[in-house]
Amino acid sequence: MTRDGWLVSNGTVLASAQLAESHADRGKGLLGRSGIEGALVLERTRWVHSVGMKFAIDVAHLAADGTVLHIGHLAPNRIGTFVRDAARVVEAQHGAFERWGLHVGDLVEWRE
Repeated sequence: MTRDGWLVSNGTVLASAQLAESHADRGKGLLGRSGIEGALVLERTRWVHSVGMKFAIDVAHLAADGTVLHIGHLAPNRIGTFVRDAARVVEAQHGAFERWGLHVGDLVEWRE
């Protein structure tokens, strides 16, 4: 079961966000959805894929302290980049990070 909250960067709310903590929730991710409002935060994750997904996503790998280490884009049916130092991954509809002004080096956190 995912928990609802907010994705926050430097005190500014970027979007609503769901937190996927369990193995099952992380494994399902955004599969089966036709899009997402806000973001999905995947705990204890270093890489993601978009195999079987219906839409393109933005992907941000975060360090344990919330620093954005890497930002990428995945079209459907692709394998993402493995980021060794990542502690979690944020997924959003493609184009969201640009709208939010999210960049490598920003601090991001999930708040309930």
